[in-house]
Amino acid sequence: MNRLDRLALAVAGARKEVDPVRIGGRVTQVTPGSVRICGLSRSVCLGDLVVLSGKGGERRSEIIRLDEQDVLVKPFDSHVDIAIGARAFRKGSLTIHPHESWKGRVIDALGHPADDRGVLRPGPAAMLPDCDPPATLERARIRKPVRTGVRVIDLFTPLCVGQRIGIFAGSGVGKSTLLAMLAGSGDFDTVVVGLVGERGREVREFVEDVLGEARERSVVVVATGNESAMMRRLAPKTAMGVAEYFRDLGQSVLLIIDSATRFAHAARDVAMAAGEPPVARGYTPSVFSDLTRLLERAGPGGEGKGAITGIFSVLVDGDDHNDPVADTLRGVLDGHIVLDRSIADAGRYPAVDVLKSVSRLSQHAWSAEERELILRLKAMISRFEDTRDLRLMGGYQPGSDPALDKACTLVPRIYEALRQDARSAQVGDPFADLARALSA
Repeated sequence: MNRLDRLALAVAGARKEVDPVRIGGRVTQVTPGSVRICGLSRSVCLGDLVVLSGKGGERRSEIIRLDEQDVLVKPFDSHVDIAIGARAFRKGSLTIHPHESWKGRVIDALGHPADDRGVLRPGPAAMLPDCDPPATLERARIRKPVRTGVRVIDLFTPLCVGQRIGIFAGSGVGKSTLLAMLAGSGDFDTVVVGLVGERGREVREFVEDVLGEARERSVVVVATGNESAMMRRLAPKTAMGVAEYFRDLGQSVLLIIDSATRFAHAARDVAMAAGEPPVARGYTPSVFSDLTRLLERAGPGGEGKGAITGIFSVLVDGDDHNDPVADTLRGVLDGHIVLDRSIADAGRYPAVDVLKSVSRLSQHAWSAEERELILRLKAMISRFEDTRDLRLMGGYQPGSDPALDKACTLVPRIYEALRQDARSAQVGDPFADLARALSA
């Protein structure tokens, strides 16, 4: 791309953002979390953008509350350098313009480049961060299974194209590593990754080391932990909008959001700044509707279009799986994969608890024989784990229960067969691999 092409792209992007008429107001109150403006109430709606004149230049913000005399906005910048009396102008709705050339790029929540590869080429269609999911009865059915290359998932919680599943884990249990393994799956045309509230140093490591060869077919949307709650709330919506663009092109898209919990935290901050009262452990009612609306946008598109297979990580605070956010997501998603700290402490990674993990669409991925095998393996693992304390105390003698004797022999082999790290080669048939491990 030469200089003339880059200039043409910059002009095209500016034309999409310039309003023919400027409607403005003035700042009357500034707090660390919000700015109050008078003079805009009659000409704006919730969610519209407002540009504020700050000491360091123009600052974008979003309207989060409307009153008769004034509006309340929350800036996207983490540093508020707005003075009383500063000018504020309506900017309309926030839109992004994804393009096929965005693959291989890292962008921020506003759709601006966050890497050193130059300006982004705008696409012809405007995508709203908050758009409606496809009509319920027009969506395609979920039928096609997908191989992730992670043995424990392909065996016990298999995924289908268009499924939405959550990875529930506390901190330091291997959640990000498992997501990295899933991102390298070769069964998808496009991978869209939304990193929400991540440490800044981890972004480059994820893009360069984790994605690897998959980077050139990936779009990474980043809002690090030091950015404002507005950016962290917007990043998953931007990632979803990009995924919807590629889905409408007929592509199979893998969407990874890490994490949905940090999105909920950011949405709570915004709602409380707007004056909404907390109702459940500090979460406001709109947080749960925002989560549901975001997740419903993933899944299969209409007939003849592509599908978004969504993987959402859920950070359970203090390993409490009954946290309001975790409990809500578990009821909305098409399955959940639970990572257990005791399994991680034993050095078995991925630390998936197969007895607590469920895929609600597994019937489309298993044959009748595979389903019967997995049910028997789960029963055997359950028997092995339930009697662990009894066996450790010496209260069980081998030979008194043939079923338990069989479990004591085979379950450790199963656990060893499920062990896998991010550098392990992906397997083609996990059932054949498990059969070889059990027959050894």
